[in-house]
Amino acid sequence: MRKLLASLAMTLSAVGVAHAEMDGDPAAGRELAGTCAACHGQQGISPSGAFPNIAGQQESYMAKQIIEIRDGVRPVPQMQPIVANFSDQDAWDVAAFYANQQANLGQAEDDATLVERGRELYRAGDMAKGIPACAACHTPTGEGIGTAQYPALSGQHAQYTISTLQAFASGDRANDPNGIMRDIASKMSDRDMEAVANYVLGLH
Repeated sequence: MRKLLASLAMTLSAVGVAHAEMDGDPAAGRELAGTCAACHGQQGISPSGAFPNIAGQQESYMAKQIIEIRDGVRPVPQMQPIVANFSDQDAWDVAAFYANQQANLGQAEDDATLVERGRELYRAGDMAKGIPACAACHTPTGEGIGTAQYPALSGQHAQYTISTLQAFASGDRANDPNGIMRDIASKMSDRDMEAVANYVLGLH
């Protein structure tokens, strides 16, 4: 556990240099975001749990994802053709537009056992399994940490959160700094993933 926490601390200090910071222009981003609406909704709240809510997402995290999807670092077949011709500035502009939208307010499933397990994992982790608290990187309110490019989770679709954790656990997604999420997700059971996903949906 100490090694994992040390790795988390090193990642927080180092990840910011992975992509050059730019000043995103929300107005320019609005013009570019028209093609995003089909999957992510007009204001960044997706009508389908298969696609993430991106309203209120950390700008730096979102710009990183767009650039890495464009460059094939993070394979997302549905999205890569859409952003293939984006410049880095375009990515930051779109990210700035969505970062300035009102984040989704979700409602967790009314299952006391599921909610309690999700709260436990999110706030305290599970030392026996070597799982650190999600709040350490994503903050107690789920807003994320922009300076470390750690995403906001508050109000995220449970279906999308579960599929993302599964992708990290299997290694299908591998653009997490120092393999942090791959290490954590690989230690989570299906029930753990469901519990955390349900909890963050209602977190705000």
